[in-house]
Amino acid sequence: MPWASSSKPQVAATKPPPPIAPSPAATPSAATQTYGDTVDSVVASVDGNPITSRDLRDPGAVQAAGLAGVPTGAVSPEDSRLVLKALIEQKLLEEESQKYADKVGEDEVDRYLQSTEERNHLTDEQLRAQLQAQGISYAQFRRKIRAQAQAAAMLDREVRQKIVIPESEIQAYYKAHPSEFSSAEEKYRLAQILVAVPAEATPDQVAAAQKKAEDLRTQAVKGKDFASLARQYSDDESKSNGGELGVFSPGDINDQIAAAIKDLNAGDISPVVRTKYGFHIVRVEGHQKAGVIPLDQASAAIREELTTERAKAGLQKWIDEQLTSQHYVETMN
Repeated sequence: MPWASSSKPQVAATKPPPPIAPSPAATPSAATQTYGDTVDSVVASVDGNPITSRDLRDPGAVQAAGLAGVPTGAVSPEDSRLVLKALIEQKLLEEESQKYADKVGEDEVDRYLQSTEERNHLTDEQLRAQLQAQGISYAQFRRKIRAQAQAAAMLDREVRQKIVIPESEIQAYYKAHPSEFSSAEEKYRLAQILVAVPAEATPDQVAAAQKKAEDLRTQAVKGKDFASLARQYSDDESKSNGGELGVFSPGDINDQIAAAIKDLNAGDISPVVRTKYGFHIVRVEGHQKAGVIPLDQASAAIREELTTERAKAGLQKWIDEQLTSQHYVETMN
């Protein structure tokens, strides 16, 4: 835990087949496709969408089945069944998430895209350039992001929102993991925007730099994304990381900046600070004071941790007990 308190419709039939059933009679012409000298057979389908033997050999599918490190050519028959199960579950989730298409707006897709750029330390222009180099259009990538947002909305509603973590479990976790909620010394996690001032700057240049810094701080305080402002306007090399500087003890921080942030909490933004380098706007990403974090401050993070752990089992239970009965799944013997 971090130190900083931080449709498809169902298949209609008079008597529907069981949720996972062997195909009664798949003819070779319908169940196989030939690629050169390799016959690629259909091994299963979800709502009529095929899963082929080629899919079973895909390294990503092998890894998803918990077989990371196993060469695709060395997958045993028993392991192949695990890979097939993982592929069927992935198809089920993809099909079900289509029901959430109208619950994800363009603004949410924009937020997911922004989060993707921040995690990978990319500007929008850099992301587009990388996609172009990989032969992927921005529209294609945006559709992929939308699918991820739909899946997240589905899992939140169907799994996470149904998980209840009682206060007694939060208290028990807190007592059982004391090292996660104590710190021997005060720590700050900081990000900054620097408006540099040349050593021989004229008074007009200094004034212009200060005005620029004050304008940027005003934008940040009003809710403009700090990382985006840093990438676009900061003169510090940390701009490529959205201004992220890392974690520091108070004694490791410049005296002027330390004085400006000493009373700030996580999420607060400092006044504009002048140093020999120029004008700084500093955002406190996290502030951990020395000593033990009180339970009331740690409770939200503990709840999130326990919810995430329980959601893994909850997802599998939802797939096994509900999702497979709501879609038509065939396996070919």
